Amino acid sequence: MVAPGFLDSPEVRRWLNGVEPAWTMLEFNSLNALRHEPSRTNHAIRLEPELANAEISGSAVTANVLLLLRRAAETGGLKLTATGNLSRALVEEMCGIMEWPGYDKNELFGFHKVINEPDFFPLHFVRILTQAAKLFRTYRGKLVPTPLGRKVLSGEQRGPLQALLFHVAFWRLNLGYFDRYAVDTWPQNEVGVVLWSLSASAHVWLGRETLTRLCATPVVGILESQWDFGSSAMEARILRPLWWFGLLEARNEEKSATELVARRLYRKAPLFDRFVRFNVEVEGSDIRH
Repeated sequence: MVAPGFLDSPEVRRWLNGVEPAWTMLEFNSLNALRHEPSRTNHAIRLEPELANAEISGSAVTANVLLLLRRAAETGGLKLTATGNLSRALVEEMCGIMEWPGYDKNELFGFHKVINEPDFFPLHFVRILTQAAKLFRTYRGKLVPTPLGRKVLSGEQRGPLQALLFHVAFWRLNLGYFDRYAVDTWPQNEVGVVLWSLSASAHVWLGRETLTRLCATPVVGILESQWDFGSSAMEARILRPLWWFGLLEARNEEKSATELVARRLYRKAPLFDRFVRFNVEVEGSDIRH
């Protein structure tokens, strides 16, 4: 078991509130390996690119990246504003056709008379991710597909694209950019540990509070906070993105009379264990998923 002394801290025990973290089952070397991104030399975690298109059909990220790439290829590039965002005309078009789990377009239209790219989160996320993945480049005021982007469009398999986008999203982007919680990159900085912990524990419907304590190692800012923004950060940076990639399922729990917003519950989707593979030691035994 990893770090029993750490778990004996009164602040940690209070934060855990009776939950035993899944990652404590890991041997130390495996825990340490999961703290690094997948690579040719790090075999503790691997993303499976050879999946059938039907298996990743639930990935809103992959579907919408392909949608944007096709639109760019068909029009000779996507026009950009002076600030580097996509044009309002394209944003309006994408609002009409992009589908995104848990996103209410009616609420967007109710708050904004004029919609710019950052106002429409699904498009803003996809645009930033595709540029980080080097699928687009800027050219003469437009966003145009790179050779890699054109190769993706001409290919028949979506599996390699899903693997590329997932790797870039969780190990190369700072997803905290989209939520501004005051915990820097936590818990994304240990996403491999979180993913393994989810693989071991998210078999049933669980709320963000429980999943945070099962899967994430707390830091000082989380322990000292008077309100549980750690669970909010976990949901914003890990749980919801995994839902967008099709690795988690989500449903709303019926809210009580005193609650303004229904709580969302999560569990693993069938794609999770097919797409993310682990080679780690758990309490002395080799465990491979």
